[in-house]
Amino acid sequence: MSYLINSSEILQTIEMIDQQHLDVRTVTMGINLLDCADRDREVCCRRVYDKICTLADRLVDTGCAIEREFGIPIVNKRISVSPISLVAAACNTEDYVPLAKTLDRAAKAVGVNFIGGFSALAHKGFTKSDLRLINSIPRALTETELVCSSVNVASTRAGINMDAVALMGRIVRQTADIDPMGCAKLVVFANAVEDNPFMAGAFHGVGEPECVINVGVSGPGVVAHALKACKGEPFDVVAETVKKTAFKITRMGQLVAQEASRRLNVPFGVVDLSLAPTPAVGDSVAEILEIMGLEKCGGHGTTAALALLNDAVKKGGVMASSHVGGLSGAFIPVSEDAGMISAVECGALSIDKLEAMTCVCSVGLDMIAVPGDTPAEVISAIIADEAAIGMVNNKTTAVRLIPAKGKTVGDRIDFGGLLGSAPVMPLRSGSPAEFVARGGRIPAPLHSLKN
Repeated sequence: MSYLINSSEILQTIEMIDQQHLDVRTVTMGINLLDCADRDREVCCRRVYDKICTLADRLVDTGCAIEREFGIPIVNKRISVSPISLVAAACNTEDYVPLAKTLDRAAKAVGVNFIGGFSALAHKGFTKSDLRLINSIPRALTETELVCSSVNVASTRAGINMDAVALMGRIVRQTADIDPMGCAKLVVFANAVEDNPFMAGAFHGVGEPECVINVGVSGPGVVAHALKACKGEPFDVVAETVKKTAFKITRMGQLVAQEASRRLNVPFGVVDLSLAPTPAVGDSVAEILEIMGLEKCGGHGTTAALALLNDAVKKGGVMASSHVGGLSGAFIPVSEDAGMISAVECGALSIDKLEAMTCVCSVGLDMIAVPGDTPAEVISAIIADEAAIGMVNNKTTAVRLIPAKGKTVGDRIDFGGLLGSAPVMPLRSGSPAEFVARGGRIPAPLHSLKN
């Protein structure tokens, strides 16, 4: 697909990049590793390493070349791989940490920022391999630098695997006790998608090609800038402005995706047009909501404003590309958004309000620091609440909580880089331990029966 781009659009894009924080957040190569399976773990590890290094050896250089030639910042180059619980299922071993270390070595060898796919799909039950992988997560994430992990515990079709929810609360707790930074690389999903280019939840789904290029664009600053010209206008105008802006952002992502696909001789998958904020001032989803008229993000009206934003972003994006996928919408990570951090610190934004907002945004409770002594069953209950929202609303939801070791409400934990920093947020009192201990499955909703 080719586009006719006039000089006015070129100048607008240059302004977006120079002044409004527009960038391609990630070019992510998805790689199928299912053919690397072997009973001998060492043979499996060698095959995994060799295949990643062979297919992704030019990924970073190609991304950098496109960045230079087109003048479009590409912040991250990443890899997603088949869920390792599937790849390693044949291995005669209980310990999957060596596989995580193999992914880490391969990621460093080809120079990417992160590699995702130390993952398991357990929304209806566990395989033996799922349990081995999940129990390996605390060591895998704390003994590697670039590996990201995800576990899908629920879906609209299957319901919620409460045994998996209970286990993941303990896994998050164990990981935090070793190193809270490990929790920043771990996502618990409901309705996980197979083509997500964003970390920490990316994995290469079983329905994907052998190798594929997915691109994640961003642009909260661009949307905020556009909405400043709509002061006092009705919401119809606000929505139309966001749609037109999302169209332009997505066109840029499509251009980068197709160029990377052509140069690497790898199929183009999707453009994920999520508004992914950064800690930089002026690159905030919370700021967009406040420009719409809220005194502070988190106040009454925030959920409605976010619903408009998320919907308009998707409508604009699908007009710009026939292959929009991933998560696509607005992210609301606390630590990565300067406006969200400010809202938490002044008391306007609580975890309850964030949960309400996840009903209408792209993902869920993301990069939220909680007290270091938070019990595992409380973490599990938070995961269950978020999974229920995803299951009933037929959407992707996720939880990425960081129990901040040795810290309590009001303290701050620093992650560095794009992950930013986060104030430790208070949680509700009252133990959900008896609820979580029931186990079993919460049944799928009636509207899941669509055949």
